[in-house]
Amino acid sequence: MTTALDQLKTMTTVVADTGELAAIRSYKPVDCTTNPSLVLAALKDPELDTLITEELAACRAAGKDAPAAAAVLTVAIGAELARLVPGRVSTEVDACLSFDTDASVHRAHEIIAEYAARGIGKERILIKLAATWEGIRAAEILQREGIDCNLTLVFSLAQAVACADAGAWLISPFVGRITDWHKKADGVEGYSPENDPGVASVRRIYDYFKSNGISTIVMGASFRTAAQVKALAGCDNLTISPKLLDELSRDTAELPRVLSPDTAVATDPLQLDEPTFRWLVNADAMATEKLSEGIRNFDADHQRMIALLADRLNA
Repeated sequence: MTTALDQLKTMTTVVADTGELAAIRSYKPVDCTTNPSLVLAALKDPELDTLITEELAACRAAGKDAPAAAAVLTVAIGAELARLVPGRVSTEVDACLSFDTDASVHRAHEIIAEYAARGIGKERILIKLAATWEGIRAAEILQREGIDCNLTLVFSLAQAVACADAGAWLISPFVGRITDWHKKADGVEGYSPENDPGVASVRRIYDYFKSNGISTIVMGASFRTAAQVKALAGCDNLTISPKLLDELSRDTAELPRVLSPDTAVATDPLQLDEPTFRWLVNADAMATEKLSEGIRNFDADHQRMIALLADRLNA
């Protein structure tokens, strides 16, 4: 019996939106994607308890403070994930650096060096950066150095095009968060898949990239329902939570391909410089609000992780 998840894997690279080891073993994704929220959750995974204890002991012995320990532990968890998937593990640059190009590049170099010390090459890692103008410029530098990047918190076509212009390896448009904003603005409970603003946003970006010969990978993220996932079947990559992976693994209905380079709607190229980029993002209330909110929330989870580690270091 072929499941919806099995069918999806024939047309889309499935990425696990989790740092939980058991879920990754169960659903066998190609890649893993992480953010501070997922790393914070992974700290509660019983399977990682020994690893965390040993890493914190080493940090304590080396005199590292909590922020330094957080950086080390994030890569340590990423290294465990890299051993479970055949593809790549995204590792995020601190959200507080989202408006500092030089600091973002420096942090990315630290992440790559920490992975290398654990025997994991840069070809297995994607450096994850917020799709601000500064984050995109950092990605441009890193891509020229041969360090591939995942630009996250993408809520608009302008962000997506700027990322592609910078040569980003992959972008992550956030389906569910776009839908959440529009549901609140429209005062509705939900949308059909064909009318879902989050789904429409990813389809628009996909069509633009494919019709303009852009190689940057489009990875739909932040799904609220399995219906949203199905509505993007055929997208390059989709990062999916364990809950929705489980639902798709129990669904035996036929899953038709929705997106394909052969059927992409032709879209005229968009010419972007910094003023135009900033204006287009500013003119989109949803993109402006959700980008800012996403950066704040990632930073809040990062700070919670640091506070948690400070307590354990001092215990």
